[in-house]
Amino acid sequence: MDPHCDLLLVGDSLGMVVYGMDSTLAVTPEMMIAHGQAVVRGSQHACVAIDLPFGSYQQSPQQAFAVSAEIMAKTGAGCVKLEGGVEMAETVHFLTQRGIPVIGHIGLKPQAVHTHGGFRTVGRGSEAELVMQDAKAIEAAGAFSIVIESTMEPLAREISETLTVPTIGIGASPACGGQILVGEDMLGLFSDFTPRFVKRFAAIGEQVDKAVAEYAEAVRNRSFPGPEQCVGMPKKES
Repeated sequence: MDPHCDLLLVGDSLGMVVYGMDSTLAVTPEMMIAHGQAVVRGSQHACVAIDLPFGSYQQSPQQAFAVSAEIMAKTGAGCVKLEGGVEMAETVHFLTQRGIPVIGHIGLKPQAVHTHGGFRTVGRGSEAELVMQDAKAIEAAGAFSIVIESTMEPLAREISETLTVPTIGIGASPACGGQILVGEDMLGLFSDFTPRFVKRFAAIGEQVDKAVAEYAEAVRNRSFPGPEQCVGMPKKES
């Protein structure tokens, strides 16, 4: 991904796609640091951003700074991302004033999925104005970019045209400055559930399943390993 992408986000979605959790709520800073270190080591081109996990930053700006500084120091990432709107503007300002680059995240906020009423598209009716207020507040607080997730397209377009910082869409609008998808979704690693806004650019999961099935069969019928995978004893010289 690194040679082709401008930004690599180590998202707290790893709790679901790597660890099999039902949501992102149980992800810890230690998990983000471990995965962040691996991604930073493997990247040469893209900026690496790391999510602040649920419960690690909402209590106070000071708490948010402590976890952000630890994550950036231990991983070498270029910035952090946090969810929230008007209620998190003070925290975003606190971080950016102290040298922590921040990407905001508005619209559907997975860490608040239980107060959102589940994973749904936001921005209908009177809710649209609240989402716009979130966007303006996070921009004013100093975020250098804002993710807009699962938001009505006309609203996401209006936000992107209103703000001066780049927006990054995921289930939002082609008018956003950039787009982001969960890598496992985009690569087609899973077939059980695919969000509506995902386009699968490959079917890696099917290829993995086929390869493992062929490997298992080759082991069972003893065609693997073959002579070409084994090292024999050299012939004795006469």
